[in-house]
Amino acid sequence: MTASSALAIEGGRPVRAAMLPYGRHRVNEADIEAVVAALRSDWLTTGPAVDEFEAAFAKAVGVSHAVAVSSGTAALHAAAFAAGIGPGDEVITTPLTFAATANCVRYLGGTVVFADVRPDTLNLDPARVEARITPRTRAIITVDYTGQPSDLDDLDAIAARHGLTLIEDASHALGATYRGRPVGGLARLTTFSMHPVKHITTGEGGMVTTDDPALASRARAFRNHGITREHQRREDWRYEMTELGYNYRLSDIQAALGLSQLERLPEQIVRRREIAARYTRAFAALPEIELPVALGDRESAWHLYVVCLRLEGLRVGRAEIFRALRAENIGVNVHYIPVPWHPYYERLGFRRGGWPVAEDAYERILSLPIFPAMTDADVEDVVHAVEKVLGHYRR
Repeated sequence: MTASSALAIEGGRPVRAAMLPYGRHRVNEADIEAVVAALRSDWLTTGPAVDEFEAAFAKAVGVSHAVAVSSGTAALHAAAFAAGIGPGDEVITTPLTFAATANCVRYLGGTVVFADVRPDTLNLDPARVEARITPRTRAIITVDYTGQPSDLDDLDAIAARHGLTLIEDASHALGATYRGRPVGGLARLTTFSMHPVKHITTGEGGMVTTDDPALASRARAFRNHGITREHQRREDWRYEMTELGYNYRLSDIQAALGLSQLERLPEQIVRRREIAARYTRAFAALPEIELPVALGDRESAWHLYVVCLRLEGLRVGRAEIFRALRAENIGVNVHYIPVPWHPYYERLGFRRGGWPVAEDAYERILSLPIFPAMTDADVEDVVHAVEKVLGHYRR
């Protein structure tokens, strides 16, 4: 075995000299100029730039209302509050997500109910959702895992039959489409994240979108301590706090960055799809990999490119593959540890084994680097490293 073909974890030369992360933001001069202009303006906190950003975002996803907040978690919390979730209410969601999707229910005193996922897309399985509905169920929170929209029409029909609110956690899916319609106005409430690894960033930030003015009004008050009228719209000193809200406001500085980034969203999505297509072509012949399933009636935003390892064809487990790829300076990751496996949820009484599809997938998934600033050479490094590592450990 030559030095170049020997695994880096065993003393060989790594494919790359420096680590390639699984995701990374892209900030250009226009973004910097927009932020500087905000810093030189009369507003630093929530002001006219937030209004402008909300209007542009709503237009981009085809809805009437967008409410900017300080994080994707804040967006979920505000959406759950707007939906009226409270103590005694059950909310059904997926176990294969970041913990915030479930935590927002707990913040409001609700009970989380996990339903298993589809084995192909790893999105929430509508049939399993309907089987978990009880008289206490108030809402469904679906997650567009990796950026591919959930089965939104089926979930919406279930919600309508049972009088539930459908909330779509589209943190991965800004720019995705479902049956020709943009994600953002397909559920009663939709939430987005603007964390630096997402499709656009405000540093940290989130958005709630809806076509329902009453829900938008509740979310807007919730982000501002439960106060019904924000200070820049008051005619005098008086204001009323009608609900127990939070300070989840986005600043004008962040909104200026988000507005600039939003202008480039289409090209960002195009680049993500190009990278995903290259991976799919490259790995199609690798027997040790199950490729992500892309359904024909929806277009993914490709926040993540997640492969499933066929461990029966390998001499080692996922952990060894992960470490070997990291040694090659490929920043693979795992999305996600099932939420009910976390110690907090275990203390609530959740036990492993209740979601076999999600739990089996978790043991085999790997997220490969995908972000618009990746060069073609970066993409080829990932392909080379995956082929190198899997070839070494092949049975």
